[in-house]
Amino acid sequence: MVTPIEKLSQLSPFELKDELIELASHSENRVMLNAGRGNPNFLATIPRHGFWRLGLFAMREAERSFAYLPEGVGGFPRLSGIEDRFESYAREHRDADGIQFLAGAVSYVRDQLGMDAATFLYDMCEAVLGCNYPVPDRMLRSAEPIVAHYLRQEMVGSQSFTGGFDIFATEGGTAAMTYIFSTLRANHLLSPGDSIAIGMPIFTPYIEIPRLHDYNLTEVLIEADPKQGWQYPASEIDKLKDPAVKAFFLVNPSNPPSVRVNRETLDRIAAIARDRPDLILLTDDVYGTFADDFTSLFAVAPQNTILVYSFSKYFGATGWRLGAIGVHQDNVFDRAIAALPEEVQSELDHRYQSIAVNPRELKFIDRMVADSRTVALNHTAGLSTPQQVQMVLFSLFALMDTPNAYKAAMKRLIRAREHALYREIGESPDPNPDDVGYYTLLDLSDLSEKAFGKPFVDWLLKTVEPRALLFELANKEGVVLLPGGGFGATSPAGRVSLANLNEVDYMKIGRAARALIEEYHAKFLNETGEAKKS
Repeated sequence: MVTPIEKLSQLSPFELKDELIELASHSENRVMLNAGRGNPNFLATIPRHGFWRLGLFAMREAERSFAYLPEGVGGFPRLSGIEDRFESYAREHRDADGIQFLAGAVSYVRDQLGMDAATFLYDMCEAVLGCNYPVPDRMLRSAEPIVAHYLRQEMVGSQSFTGGFDIFATEGGTAAMTYIFSTLRANHLLSPGDSIAIGMPIFTPYIEIPRLHDYNLTEVLIEADPKQGWQYPASEIDKLKDPAVKAFFLVNPSNPPSVRVNRETLDRIAAIARDRPDLILLTDDVYGTFADDFTSLFAVAPQNTILVYSFSKYFGATGWRLGAIGVHQDNVFDRAIAALPEEVQSELDHRYQSIAVNPRELKFIDRMVADSRTVALNHTAGLSTPQQVQMVLFSLFALMDTPNAYKAAMKRLIRAREHALYREIGESPDPNPDDVGYYTLLDLSDLSEKAFGKPFVDWLLKTVEPRALLFELANKEGVVLLPGGGFGATSPAGRVSLANLNEVDYMKIGRAARALIEEYHAKFLNETGEAKKS
């Protein structure tokens, strides 16, 4: 007989959280602590000040264009003289929030990136006003090179990297995932029944989407080993040598362990890709910016890899919906499409003939742009222009922050919360130099064994369904965690976001987890007779 908890546990963890929240909210005498959400409670203020200040300057430019018309009507900004007018505006408002950053950004674009400052200002003013379609539709001409510099700094770092890459600005990382799956399917790079490898544990949709009828893919699980610090054993990575495995999808650093893939494993994957030039790699590196000296799979196997990045977590911008897809300009995807049989090529010619005179020359990433708007609406594709402006300002903020002060502050904040959590539990997580700390997995069996020994853990796992412990935490203590099993974790664990609550709240969560373990330990002592012996 299927229990109610087992029925609920069939839900995605992001749907299950609603049930846990309802349980945790039933008491009016306590505050619910929802540590299940990954939405951070911190955000980058300086580039936001820059956004609003740029908007005010752009409004002045718009009103200047149509000054002869009644109040309330403006026009497009004008390129001629815009740099001089901005410098005058910056002097006039020298003490206003955001102006110093914005003036520095214009200088950085001109002096460090070698871009024309007037063109940059014009493009950003037009974009922040939202008065024109995104042109080009994949990404604005002044936005793409700046975001490319940011991604190269954060994802490639000191790794030697040859050639350039194209970027598609998307409505967050979730839209990026959707578009990638769709275009891989539409262009016959993945077909129903194909095998794809998934690095486990992982952000749940990477598990759920391939199972949909739209794709019907066969999943090969590449399991990270918690005993090896959540790294992938060589034997697991070597599953990619099988020519039946068409693709490998990875979140790095992982979700929920928040552990980055070590260099040895990255090099092993890259070596397999060199031997298997047909292998499709996808790396979702949203948490990479929380690590020092991060190296993406995209950096070591660029021609095989699709890079997904979201600005949401690092800059506290989940509501902005800012994401990017990066594809190397010399890539296996374009070559694979060119090698498709003639009948398939003809089918794709028909699909894309309305947007390209020579559809076979259409790059994979531009097919993705078209597919994101069902091809026929390609001319209206692309991320809204004000969103692209904020993406650019976030990128410039990070590029200009040479002491990495913002990154250091984020890391201190998260680590302090982690220490508060485990201090109250009374146990420490195993040290792991590759742990970036955005999430932590509270492994209840591991914590229980550390506290009271293996006999207690053996009894606990036989006595109670591990997922039921999360329901008890919600019901008794008002604490909401997401089940690690929903992300493919094999141990009985709850995902704790270290980003969305305050330090005192993590202390309360730690005490609640400890109290639950001690409650079951007392039951263990009574049932086994150990209490009488003591």
